[in-house]
Amino acid sequence: MKKFFLVFLAIVLFLFGLIGPLSAAEPIKIGFVASITGGASFLGEPEKNTALMVQEWINKAGGVNGRPIEIIIEDSKSGASEAVLATKKLIEKDQVVVIIGSSTSGESMAMANICEKAQIPMVSMAAASQIVTPADEYKRIVGSPNAAFEVPKVQRPWIFKTPQTDTLAVEAIYAYMKKKGISKVGIITVSDGFGSSGQAELRRLAKKYGITLVADEVYGPKDSDMSAQLTRIRAAGAYAVINWSVGPVQAIVTKNWKALAMSIPLFQSHGFGSKQYITLAGGAAEGVICPLGRLVVWEQLPKNHPQYAILSKYAQEYEKQFKAEVSTFGGHGYDAIYMVVDAMKKVGTDKTKIRDYLENTIKNWPGTGGIFNMSPADHTGLDHTAFQMITVFNGDWVIAK
Repeated sequence: MKKFFLVFLAIVLFLFGLIGPLSAAEPIKIGFVASITGGASFLGEPEKNTALMVQEWINKAGGVNGRPIEIIIEDSKSGASEAVLATKKLIEKDQVVVIIGSSTSGESMAMANICEKAQIPMVSMAAASQIVTPADEYKRIVGSPNAAFEVPKVQRPWIFKTPQTDTLAVEAIYAYMKKKGISKVGIITVSDGFGSSGQAELRRLAKKYGITLVADEVYGPKDSDMSAQLTRIRAAGAYAVINWSVGPVQAIVTKNWKALAMSIPLFQSHGFGSKQYITLAGGAAEGVICPLGRLVVWEQLPKNHPQYAILSKYAQEYEKQFKAEVSTFGGHGYDAIYMVVDAMKKVGTDKTKIRDYLENTIKNWPGTGGIFNMSPADHTGLDHTAFQMITVFNGDWVIAK
């Protein structure tokens, strides 16, 4: 009996020897800003859930070089001013080594200014190309005689992002339209950061794909009826309509399109990547087409696809733990966290080294959003192949033909 007790005690001490150092080690602090409440909570909620789930996974697997990670989550309340306050708090009080966030383009652009001044790496979970592209560089691109064919030559040094850009989303839609023989298009965009950036790219890239914009309509983020704008698009002779927004207003446009029986296809942006919008549209979303990451159709992919293993694990574990449909938005958080964790495993917690690693070493890196290849001229690291054209069929996502 005494011998058994001594063996048992030795095993316990051995296990504590393995577990003790990780639990006692000083945690690596990662700042995480998301729109958990407010108008963009449909983005921030799955991002927050993902952060909590992934933190648990990483720490159970031994953390980062024997140190646990501590993801300090702040709620931007879907506002740029709150996002800025949260960012300053994370940098000045919590002294995080990297910041992930926020959920929307407007918030992210406001946060980027703070992170650049502090020289701390930031990985956004929002889509607009202008988050990572300096203002002067974007003006050069838009003002060029060959604007439709221009690409950025420089990026904001400390700012990165994981969602596919609005540029790539526009190109995916236009390339699909070209295959279908659609040449006259009406666009309708919301007057916020995401919508304005999308509108600029829809205008800029039309010539490259032989698209003529016969109508260019705008609505406010709190508008409740866009029938007038859609009626003008139909009267202009459009063969298709593209809506560029994120949030409940997408469902309103979809309902209006259906109620008007427009008989031309409705394309949504990559901001449509949650089944919540299908539900909100109340059946009107049938036939809507949009470019999305493959996360929402992972079960339709071949098992040898380079993203399949990541997508299947994340989707199944998320839905099991939170009893909710997985969305592309949570996937952006997943990619951001693992990207910075991979960097820290290789170079430690030095901010400059993390920045350099993200820019120069993330190559052929499979994530939920695509296969990432970062470079000094591309702080998103994705190309058009990151998107799958998807349609709504019987209330679900189906790969578009």
